[in-house]
Amino acid sequence: MKRSRFTEEQIIGFLKEQEAGLKVSDLCRKHGISDATFYKWKTRYGGLEVSEAKRLKALEDENIRLKRLLADAMLDNAALKEIVGKKW
Repeated sequence: MKRSRFTEEQIIGFLKEQEAGLKVSDLCRKHGISDATFYKWKTRYGGLEVSEAKRLKALEDENIRLKRLLADAMLDNAALKEIVGKKW
């Protein structure tokens, strides 16, 4: 997945600028982002504080790690079932 060139702190700062009354089009032009990117960030980070965004990122990373562990365990389980099920 492509890394964002902006940190969560910066993104939340952009959202707070818009809440303070700056137009979305002006904000996007100022920071070099598209309107679609801004609204995607707004749905994801809208209403969050910096600490909450960091916690969300940590939980997402842990979720990815756990899903990968589950997939590996299921693959091992399927391989063992296949070995046991073969006729000698």
